[in-house]
Amino acid sequence: MAQTPTRNPYAEWFEELRKEYGEQLSAMPLPDGLPEHLHQLVLKGDEEAIKFMLKLAWQFGAQVGYAAGAKQVEGVQVIRPNNSVQA
Repeated sequence: MAQTPTRNPYAEWFEELRKEYGEQLSAMPLPDGLPEHLHQLVLKGDEEAIKFMLKLAWQFGAQVGYAAGAKQVEGVQVIRPNNSVQA
């Protein structure tokens, strides 16, 4: 009996985001050395390091989203970031 694939809401959400924003984000450069580092992690199969990178990105995004939401609640205009990332 063939097993039906389990629905993954995150994967579906991610694909929707990629369809909607993929073209815009493809033009956004990553910091020097990051694409090469990620490629090496993939080749080595270092899933833990990749998960750690994703967790950092998710946490930073959550913090920015929370701060933007808090400013909107206070009635302060939210400034949209440009396409560059700075640490």
